[in-house]
Amino acid sequence: MNKGKMKQRLSYAFGALGHDVYYYSISTFFIAFVTAQMFAGSPHEDAMIALVTGLVVIIRLIEIVFDPIIGSIIDNTQTRWGKFKPWLVIGGIMSSLMIMLMFSDFFGLAKSDNRTLFAIVFIIAFIILDAFYSFKDIAFWSMIPALSEKNSERETLGTFARFGSAIGAQGATILAIPITIAFTKGGHIQGARGFFAFGVIAALVQGISALVTAWGTKEQQSTIRQQGTKTNTLDVFKALVKNDQLMWLSLSYILFAIAYVATTATLILNFTFVIGNASLYSITGIVGFIGSIILVPMFPTLAKKFGRRKVLTGAIISMLVGYILFAVGSSVPMTVAGLIFLTTPYQLVFLSVLMTITDSVEYGQWKNGVRNEAVTLAMRPLLDKIAGAFSNGIYGFVAIAAGMTGSKYVEGHTYGVGTFKFYAFIIPAILMVISLTIYLFKVKLTEKRHQEIVAELEERFK
Repeated sequence: MNKGKMKQRLSYAFGALGHDVYYYSISTFFIAFVTAQMFAGSPHEDAMIALVTGLVVIIRLIEIVFDPIIGSIIDNTQTRWGKFKPWLVIGGIMSSLMIMLMFSDFFGLAKSDNRTLFAIVFIIAFIILDAFYSFKDIAFWSMIPALSEKNSERETLGTFARFGSAIGAQGATILAIPITIAFTKGGHIQGARGFFAFGVIAALVQGISALVTAWGTKEQQSTIRQQGTKTNTLDVFKALVKNDQLMWLSLSYILFAIAYVATTATLILNFTFVIGNASLYSITGIVGFIGSIILVPMFPTLAKKFGRRKVLTGAIISMLVGYILFAVGSSVPMTVAGLIFLTTPYQLVFLSVLMTITDSVEYGQWKNGVRNEAVTLAMRPLLDKIAGAFSNGIYGFVAIAAGMTGSKYVEGHTYGVGTFKFYAFIIPAILMVISLTIYLFKVKLTEKRHQEIVAELEERFK
């Protein structure tokens, strides 16, 4: 094994680990902090929770319009370190600093009577966080086609990255509750101090991992990468729309992603208020971690034997079984079974989609004569951010609608379990069925077709 190649794979995997620790922290656990602690004791608690969750959704939905433009800026960046690393480092450090502020009470402003001032400060802070995170997010995932043109190496890099992501996301899921309890005074319940400690740890992990990825990776130069015009900022949306395979895949994936994060973001409510034991939430991370370390390394083999199309289809069918188990049962055994069928196959869907989006770089170049790595790969994190934005709003909406605000379960209190299950399990299952239907009927960019396109491009640019 080439040492340089292994160094690149491992450093990229570590970067993915920190990246997903951060993503979990801001997309799931931050809203848990908002609903449980940020406004605890305030006479306007429910109103402020609704305000913050609403602002997060609005800011993220507005900001994502700029993601393709960010991709264009990255694509047109030229430095001695390449076009990705500067944004990876700057974005990683700045967003790490901002997430620590998010897990605080904004120096007491959150619980003050000056709600207008808090809203203004929060909007500014969250825009800064989201903007720098976007640069880092797009730069990180856009590196894959720049690190290799071969399908096999791309799948290996993607597998290493997803393995790191799984450790980061599931590790954060497992440790979130214990960390918040351990750092809260008394060490028995979750408190604001514990949430802040979690935010600091997430910031450190992401910042360090971004530096490691910048140090250990190297862009590859080739004839194909050097050919084709670059889109300017104004033409970037036109380039995306012309890539029909990217568009159909994006539509399919956004429906899938919204469904999945709407469920996973609210699972902590399931453990806290349906089962009645928040500490069992760590089971979610344990199941996901075990499933990931088994299935993620198997992806290249499964994709080679069955093709990504069949791998993705089988994974979504398994997830639908998980939704059925969640909908009909509320016991711990049924919950664990639901987690196995729902969360474990997610990695296979993610990798199948990521590899197809990566291949659409060459598809877009073949069809339109334009090669855009960062612009094209920006679609995957853009779609996840849309889903994350909706999950933030869904969490706050469901928590309020089902009477599941606050951090502690009260025995004997009536909660809206039926309302919770409808929004957290039934609607997401319907969205996944629609997603799979679109994918099967409209996405035709297979591994074989990509190899043919690469061969044609190489012949064209001789």
